[in-house]
Amino acid sequence: MDATELKAMQAPLKQAYRDDASQAMITLRAKGSIDDQSVACKVETGRALAIAGLHPATGGSGLELCSGDMLLEALVACAGVTLKAVATALEFKLGAAAVEAEGDLDFRGTLGVAKDAPVGFRAIRLNFNLDTDEPQERIDSLLKLTERYCVVFQTISQKPELTVSARR
Repeated sequence: MDATELKAMQAPLKQAYRDDASQAMITLRAKGSIDDQSVACKVETGRALAIAGLHPATGGSGLELCSGDMLLEALVACAGVTLKAVATALEFKLGAAAVEAEGDLDFRGTLGVAKDAPVGFRAIRLNFNLDTDEPQERIDSLLKLTERYCVVFQTISQKPELTVSARR
């Protein structure tokens, strides 16, 4: 897909959202069920069933997916798609590209071992390996726009309103 095709595909959507902002509001959903045999949650991905369990550092077997890894994978997926869309729109000459995310966790927090240890990632690093001859200012612009338009990156960096509830 080139810039012209991408812009042609997105133009009617952008116009519809300008005309009626309510059309741009979409609720995404994820569903899962607690596994009755182990400490795990079966998450419906739309393509397959992903079974998330405890990380080995918290007593897990390592056979199930770790939700921390899944968060980083979601960031990589979103940032990769966003980078490609921005590069396409900018007519940025991009060969191969790879996206990596890594995050630092202190499992004392999630296990309740140390009250001063936070639960969750202390730091997340997102890195792009780009095969390009573009000048540095174009690379900087590509990264700035990717950061700006990546839904997962923005969600992590600007904490959304969160609510928790239970139904019987």
